[in-house]
Amino acid sequence: MTENELLTRCGGKCELCASDVELSIYDLPASDGHENEIMICENCSSQIAAPDTMDMNHWRCLNDSMWSQVPAVQVMSYRMLKRLSSESWAQDLLDMLYLEEDLRAWGDAEAAAASDDTPPTLDSNGAVLNAGDTVVIIKDLNVKGTSFVAKRGTAVRNISLTNNPEHIEGRVNGTRIVILTCFVKKS
Repeated sequence: MTENELLTRCGGKCELCASDVELSIYDLPASDGHENEIMICENCSSQIAAPDTMDMNHWRCLNDSMWSQVPAVQVMSYRMLKRLSSESWAQDLLDMLYLEEDLRAWGDAEAAAASDDTPPTLDSNGAVLNAGDTVVIIKDLNVKGTSFVAKRGTAVRNISLTNNPEHIEGRVNGTRIVILTCFVKKS
């Protein structure tokens, strides 16, 4: 698409945060037959390029952009929510988001490319853990910031992996927590 076509499609606003300042074209890598260009502002672009400078509150805008009719915007929203999944609000949005199978594969392609050089996430017995697995807690764990204890034998379903291979995320007693992999075993 040309820049003018993109500006017309987006109405002169960032397709992620709706800002109308310093717009530019952003190409999403790993497109499978979909238009892979979106129009984003400089603020979104710089935070995408340098994840360590992310302003978590800026990305609350994904609540709106994830429902876009443009596949590339949906995929970029999905990718950003995955990066922010340690934030409870982002994980809640990610849980609500529905993507067609081909769009989800496109969205996960970035994570697969990035994870090729990271060590696998292993449970206490050395079994490889994958996103979506179910694990069992092998020791009572005090959960920081809450008043409950994650009891030994508790099953944690549909886990999420993090950038750190020694941590996983999952819901215990309705609360999303980070768990050290040395305290779980794959079930």
